[in-house]
Amino acid sequence: MNISARLEKFLSAKPQVEAAAFVARNATIIGDVRLGLDSSVFYGAVLRGDIETIRIGEGTNIQDGCILHLADDLGATVGAYCTIGHAAIIHACTVGDLCLVGMKAVILDEAVIGDECLIGAGSLVTSRSKIPPRSLVMGSPAKVVRQLTAAEILSLRASAEKYIAVAHAHAALQVFTG
Repeated sequence: MNISARLEKFLSAKPQVEAAAFVARNATIIGDVRLGLDSSVFYGAVLRGDIETIRIGEGTNIQDGCILHLADDLGATVGAYCTIGHAAIIHACTVGDLCLVGMKAVILDEAVIGDECLIGAGSLVTSRSKIPPRSLVMGSPAKVVRQLTAAEILSLRASAEKYIAVAHAHAALQVFTG
């Protein structure tokens, strides 16, 4: 883990980060946040576990500018080998394993995204939505468009694995001081 990352205790809760996880130096992780093995949190992302728990599964990447937050008595869980695209918002919801949430997508309180789903860029998944596994979801409000193909499902895992390698490369970066 990058030791210059901003990890903050909130009240009695502090982040739990696996040693092999990558947290970018200007990402902010506050409170009860648990990052799994080989997970990554990229530049400018904010994970604020101040009123409940945020759980990030093994091999999952949270890309630049994402916001993950909670609601009273509602945590947020992102499963294993997920890709959460740039500037996405995950709020007090559950995202299953092997999902891709597109750039600037928003998933609201108590929504449940099944395993192996692709949420299109800019989509708005409304509160309490239940998305079945292997769905392609698009729009605002988001709707299931169709089932994913076998090739698309394989690409979800490939995306997460690619970002594990990218995160390891970023972890090895040295700060340039000119």
